[in-house]
Amino acid sequence: MRRWIVALLCVLAPAVAGAQTFQDFISRLYATPDSLRQALVDSFTTAVPRSPVIDRDTVCSYYWRGSAGTVTVPGDANGWSASAFPMARVPATDLWYYTRNFESDARLDYKYVTNGSTWILDPRNPNTVSGGYGPNSELRMPRHVPPPEIVYDPGIPHGALRDTTWYSYNLGNARVVRIYTPPGYSASQDSFPVVVFHDGLEYVTLAYANNVLDYLISRGRIRPVIGVFIPPVNRTAEYAGSQINQFTAFVANEIIPFMDAAYRTRRHPQWRATLGASNGGNIALWLGYARPDVFGNVAAHSSNVIDTIARGLQSRPLLPLRFYLDIGTYDIAVLIPLVRNLRGILQTKGYPHRYQELHDGHSWGNWRMHIDDALEYFFPGPAVGVGGDEAAPGLPEGMRLEQNYPNPFNGATVIRFSVNRGEVQSAKRVRLAVYDLLGREVAVLMDGVVGSGVHAVEFRAEGLSSGVYLYRLTAGGNVITRKLAYIR
Repeated sequence: MRRWIVALLCVLAPAVAGAQTFQDFISRLYATPDSLRQALVDSFTTAVPRSPVIDRDTVCSYYWRGSAGTVTVPGDANGWSASAFPMARVPATDLWYYTRNFESDARLDYKYVTNGSTWILDPRNPNTVSGGYGPNSELRMPRHVPPPEIVYDPGIPHGALRDTTWYSYNLGNARVVRIYTPPGYSASQDSFPVVVFHDGLEYVTLAYANNVLDYLISRGRIRPVIGVFIPPVNRTAEYAGSQINQFTAFVANEIIPFMDAAYRTRRHPQWRATLGASNGGNIALWLGYARPDVFGNVAAHSSNVIDTIARGLQSRPLLPLRFYLDIGTYDIAVLIPLVRNLRGILQTKGYPHRYQELHDGHSWGNWRMHIDDALEYFFPGPAVGVGGDEAAPGLPEGMRLEQNYPNPFNGATVIRFSVNRGEVQSAKRVRLAVYDLLGREVAVLMDGVVGSGVHAVEFRAEGLSSGVYLYRLTAGGNVITRKLAYIR
């Protein structure tokens, strides 16, 4: 008997080393006599202490050990149903497991539920993400790249946060408004763009937006900005209901005039952005739609879109607005068609916009990763954007650099760009290069004369470390920069 156990553990060793999968282990476990299974489970979980186990980049196996009548895995992937993803228990053991395929770059929140009512974090997963209802365990598939910008970096300059208690005469209530000024603000004579964040305090406490701003500014990826973090008092009413007009007046007629009087702000709408997620995205969209004289840039993550906004943008003449939209493929089901429909309206009407669908859910873990995408689009810094100090932010006419696909990638990815008209007419010299986040050039993909039209270049990242890189297109004196993620 002892020799039989030793033989089984020898068979298990290759699986632990990655030669076999979790499902191979489960199959071997079922083939083992009942009296020996628990010992094999003990050995496996000692060797593979973390859950979930990922095989072949896309196969996710959650596992839990303990005594229970039922165990399930609710989360972003199943609408947080307490009965979804039921785990199976291997007889004669305390091991429970559930296996599911996900995209290789997916990032999802989840929890375990035992006996239909007790919600717990995955005790074997050190990765958690804070949300409005407390922390959740975080599934990170192999090609998901955690955002470095959310982590406090003691080695870079930091902006200042200041709280002001604000009584609104339009709403008849008070709230704490938090204001971010960029590093060096007090010593500078410059004026700055303004970004208004809805669900503002949660953007600080759950999305670490002040860390994001510090990081992006320090690396030249956005211009220094002033952030205004406004919390709701009556969230649904203010953001999408009966108080939406009063809230609009509060922001446009109280907050913005105060900011312009008390801080050195750029006052043209092209230098102001409004940003939010979920219903906070809806009020961001509404403020742009209702007050384009105040806001010229709108960012909405996983957004609700009330019908008035969609119909109004469809029927009204083109407004001086630019949009950033994203939605998760595991998002709240009713929101996905609303955002896709809005994107279609923006395309049809010709609004400048940037749009992403992400293998993610309705989560602060999602939204905090894409603050940078919105702000780099609206207020690109010297590492990303183009134009002089007074130029309107945005892309040069006739020149376009697409997001690489796939992204993140392992091995090779394709980058598409186009040069057509204006300053970048046909037969212009084009340079496409890749840089690390310190600005060091790591690859030159194209450097020569190209004709007008769309071009595609393959980038193979052999010899590079996993991480985030920048790729930059230079043509006719103009520059566009985007970021890509490489996973070895």
